[in-house]
Amino acid sequence: MMTAKAYMESLRRLNTRVYMRGQRIENWVDHPAIRPSINSVAMTYALAQDPKYEELMTAVSSLTGKKINRFTHLHQSTDDLVKKVKMQRLLGQKTASCFQRCVGLDAFNAVYSTTFEVDEACGTQYHQRFKAFLIRVQEEDLTVDGAMTDPKGDRSRPPHQQADPDLYVHVTERRNDGIVVCGAKCHQTGSVNSHWHLFMPTIAMGEADRDWAVSFACPSDAEGLYMVYGRQSCDSRRLEEGCIDTGNNKFGGQEVLVVLDHVFIPNEYIFLNGESDFTGMMVERFAGYHRQSYGGCKVGVGDVVIGAAALAAEYHGVEKASAVKDKLIEMTHLNETLYACGLACSCEGCPTRAGNYQIDLLLANVCKQNVTRFPYEIVRLAEDIAGGLMVTMPSEADFRSDTVVGSRGETLRDICAKYFAARPGVSTEDRQRVLRLLENLCLGAAAVGYRTESMHGAGSPQAQRIMISRQSNLAEKKALAKRIAGIPGKEPSHETK
Repeated sequence: MMTAKAYMESLRRLNTRVYMRGQRIENWVDHPAIRPSINSVAMTYALAQDPKYEELMTAVSSLTGKKINRFTHLHQSTDDLVKKVKMQRLLGQKTASCFQRCVGLDAFNAVYSTTFEVDEACGTQYHQRFKAFLIRVQEEDLTVDGAMTDPKGDRSRPPHQQADPDLYVHVTERRNDGIVVCGAKCHQTGSVNSHWHLFMPTIAMGEADRDWAVSFACPSDAEGLYMVYGRQSCDSRRLEEGCIDTGNNKFGGQEVLVVLDHVFIPNEYIFLNGESDFTGMMVERFAGYHRQSYGGCKVGVGDVVIGAAALAAEYHGVEKASAVKDKLIEMTHLNETLYACGLACSCEGCPTRAGNYQIDLLLANVCKQNVTRFPYEIVRLAEDIAGGLMVTMPSEADFRSDTVVGSRGETLRDICAKYFAARPGVSTEDRQRVLRLLENLCLGAAAVGYRTESMHGAGSPQAQRIMISRQSNLAEKKALAKRIAGIPGKEPSHETK
C-alpha cells in the first residue's frame, strides 16, 4: 500500500491536463486552490498506514489474498459494508471535507457484479477484464475516479435523440483492438487527484442507445482527456495570504468537468460495449452503494459542524442556555439518524451472483433521502448558534493590520480585537477561527462536499424516491393487511419489509 507521501509523488508523474479560470495549470499538485483536496485524498493513505486504524482502513483482497487499502476492496460480507461506513465517518472527522475515493470504491463493486451477469447472459469477457484491472488497482493502491454523471442536455430526450451526441459519453468508432469515445462527465469528484477513471453509463438505456451503453477504464492523463476545474464559494481565499479566512485551510474537495475528445480505449479496459439491457443494473447498483456512502462521510463532517457550533456557543458564553443545548441535541439526533441508516442498509446487505456483497437498496435510498434533508437543518442550526458575525466578520488582514485608525493611535488590529472579543479567557483569534470554520462548512468550499452535495450527490432527491417506490414492495404489504383484515388473497412472503 502507498504512503501519503508516495501518493503525492505519484501524482507528479502524471501528465494530467487541468484548466482553471481560463488557463492550463501546469503544476496542479502544488496549486493553492487544489492542494487541500489532494491532502484529503492523502489522508486515506495515511490512516491506512496507522496501526490504530488498520481494521477499518485495510482489508484482505478476495482476488489476491493480500492486504490492501479498503478503498480498493470488493465487499465480502455485511461486516465489510459496515466497516466501509465507519471508515467514511472517520475520514469525514479527520478532514471535515470530501476525501474523494468513495466514488471509485462504489464503482468497483457495481461494475464487478454487473460484468459477471453480462458475461453470463452474453458470453462476453468483461468480468475477467475487470478483475485484471482491479488487481492492478489493488496492487498499486491507485485512486480511481468513478465517472457516471453525463451533462445530459435536453433531459426529456434519450442519448440518441440529443442534438449533440457528445452530451452523453459514447462510442464513435469500434476497432479490432478497442474503441474510440467522445463526450464528458460533469461534477466529477476528485478527478484531478485520481490515477485512473472508471466510466459508467448514467441512465438505463434502450437498444437505440447502444453506442452510449459503454463502461471502461482509462488513465487520467490519457491522450484526449482533459479537465476543467469547478468553482467553489470562497475558493479564491486560498490564494490570499494567511490561513484563517479559508476556515479549513488544510483540507478540501474538488469537482471538475472531464472531457473525452476521441480517446482510444484498448479492449482490456472495456467492461460494457453496447449491451444496453445492463445499463440500468450498473446504474442502480452504483447508486445504491454511493447512497450508502453518504451515511458515513456526511456524518463525519457533521460531527465537525456540531463540534464547531458547540465551540462557538462556548466562546460566545451561551453554552449553558437551554435553547442552545436543545439545538445541539437536535443536530446530534439528525446526524446519528443518518449514521443509523448507513449502518442499517449495510447490515441488511446480501451477496451478488458475482460473490461480492451489495447493500439493501431500499434502505440505502432511504439513507440518501434523509441526507438530502438533515444536513440542511444541521447547517441551519449551526448558523443560528454561530450568529451573524460568521458572515460579517472583517478579513484576517484587518485583524493583523498595523494601520492607525483611532484618535489615540489604535490600529485596525486593536479595534478588531476589542470589538470582536469573546468571553474572558478566550482569544479573539480563536473565536475568529471557529466562525470561519463554520462559514466554510455551511457556506464555503466545504459546503460543496457537505450541504450542497447532500442534495445532488449520488442523485437528486427524486431519484431516491423513484427507487424507494420500486423497492417498497406494496403488493406484499397489501397481502399483510388482507391477512390481518380477513380478506382472501395471496399469503404474504416471510421476507416482506
